[in-house]
Amino acid sequence: MSVIPAYVLAVIQKLNIAGYEAYPVGGCVRDSLLLKTPHDWDVCTNALPDEMKEVFADDKTFDTGIKHGTLTVLSEGEPIEITTYRADGDYTDHRRPDSVKFVRSLKEDLSRRDFTVNALCFDKSGGVIDMFDGQYDLENRLIRCVGDPDKRFEEDALRILRALRFSSVLDFDIEENTSKSIKKKAPLLKYVSAERIFSELKKLLTGRRAGAILLDYREVFAQFIPELSECFDVIQNNPHHMYDVYTHICKSVDNIPPDETLRLTMLFHDIGKPRCKTTDEKGIDHFKMHPIVGAKMAEDILTRLKADNHTRGLVCEYIKEHDNRLAENKRSVGRFISKHSFDFFDNYILIRRADTLAQSRYFREEKLADLDVLVSIRNELEKEQACLKKSDLAINGRDLLALGFEGKEIGVMLERALDGVISGLVENERGELLKYVTAEKEPE
Repeated sequence: MSVIPAYVLAVIQKLNIAGYEAYPVGGCVRDSLLLKTPHDWDVCTNALPDEMKEVFADDKTFDTGIKHGTLTVLSEGEPIEITTYRADGDYTDHRRPDSVKFVRSLKEDLSRRDFTVNALCFDKSGGVIDMFDGQYDLENRLIRCVGDPDKRFEEDALRILRALRFSSVLDFDIEENTSKSIKKKAPLLKYVSAERIFSELKKLLTGRRAGAILLDYREVFAQFIPELSECFDVIQNNPHHMYDVYTHICKSVDNIPPDETLRLTMLFHDIGKPRCKTTDEKGIDHFKMHPIVGAKMAEDILTRLKADNHTRGLVCEYIKEHDNRLAENKRSVGRFISKHSFDFFDNYILIRRADTLAQSRYFREEKLADLDVLVSIRNELEKEQACLKKSDLAINGRDLLALGFEGKEIGVMLERALDGVISGLVENERGELLKYVTAEKEPE
């Protein structure tokens, strides 16, 4: 038994009083049975769209998808999507039905849904209506298509990524026939928009099973990121590595906190390695310049996937810096934080750790200890409120203008002053800084 919120019951009761069936359905039921708090509640009903509008004539409603049978009703200030039972027509574009037929049968409506765990309903007392063994699959932690998986994926190719996303986020296995169909039908992803693919990819990457899904279904991901296939089975004959490039990438994804930007960074951080691989006379592989090459590849991929500018820029900058071995001193760490920020530095350390933990055990403890030293230096700089930005300087543009500097020269000299302070060449004291920049001014 599950407790259905009062504002949801109020909607169901209105429909029932008017003579219609109505049940909470889909993800809200699944999450409730998994003892998770649903993000929202959806209701299905045998009331036709016009009949729904009549029932809720005195309520605030929105025709969010009325031609497909969906009406949004505000109940106690909470939005609830109510959808008429329906049967879908053909899916010639492998994404959306060409037509929708409203039906009066709950089973007919549930039979068109994607996975058994999403085809569950509650009755108004909180009992479960289960026509496709969804409870069994929940208990056994399985993602299984409703009916024929080939047909489900041919209808809507996005379901391929949804299956992988649910497996990753819920930490569920994928049922054997569903898994085989995912791999067989993967080419249909070409019919899915870049925006929808990227949305599912980000959610999938933050799941507990992300690395394993990336490994087990690598050919699926290569459908929309073909550059990943360049990394498949690329051996890294180097004492620092024990996995091929793609396996290393997948392991590193699991080693970093489940933040979308950080996990995207790990997915792409070594994608440039195959294009940079060289082997020396001793048979040792090297990958010089792979962060620069990888950042450019990531920029192209994220542009293709319609990523927002902020995400794209941040991921590419992390990739450029991920192999940067900072010297263990305040000057090096200070310069890095000055160029970026404390937050960027903190994520850089997370990226370095994730990368290191996905390598061989060769000098692993020493590498991790070195990162701890960098963190200690970073904390010292923050504690002493070190001068790391031009705005922290004891002089400003007006001071330099008074000394005779002009235009762009002022910005250059402020940067030079900041570098001098970070490098320990001059104290951040007004008189000392004015002497320092005056000494740098070339004679006329």
